[in-house]
Amino acid sequence: MAQPQREIRAAYADSTITVYQAYAPEIGLPAVQEGRFPAVWKRDRMTWIKPSFLWMMYRCGWGAKEGQETVLAVEISRAGFEWALRHACLSSYVRGVHPDRAAWQCQLKRAPARVQWDPERDLHLQPLPYRSLQLGLCGEAARRYADEWTVAIRDVTPLAHEIHALVNSGDLGAAARLLPQERSYPIGDELLAHLRG
Repeated sequence: MAQPQREIRAAYADSTITVYQAYAPEIGLPAVQEGRFPAVWKRDRMTWIKPSFLWMMYRCGWGAKEGQETVLAVEISRAGFEWALRHACLSSYVRGVHPDRAAWQCQLKRAPARVQWDPERDLHLQPLPYRSLQLGLCGEAARRYADEWTVAIRDVTPLAHEIHALVNSGDLGAAARLLPQERSYPIGDELLAHLRG
């Protein structure tokens, strides 16, 4: 069966979904120790969460990019994640989704969340012909993410390094077996209709 062009794929449980972020150790390590984002984490800035592990690996270079050396798996409530989607706006104007560019700009200014669909990645971090969700949170959404929705924070940097080493050695089968099990996230079309782009 053909892969949908835009679909949320994620590791999730009955009440939580796992998203990924990467930070410098001075933010990432205290977040893991405390199970919540520390005071130095800026709640007034846009923060991007990614349900795709491999897209996060592409973004942070397997945890090797400066300022992104600590890769976090952040378990958040599905209710919070879906609230963010319900209140999100596409990060760029799409004819047919928005009445016009001015209406989109007005919506974007008001929205506490925004959505981008970026090419999913394979184990070599090359683009695949379908897209994965990135969810940007600001204002109320960023504060809720940090202080209400977050259930647990794990350091998955060692996992990232282990998978990367297997890819480099050519053992793609072993690398694939270590990947988080992401599957289609069960969400109604009405929740994504304004975000299909």
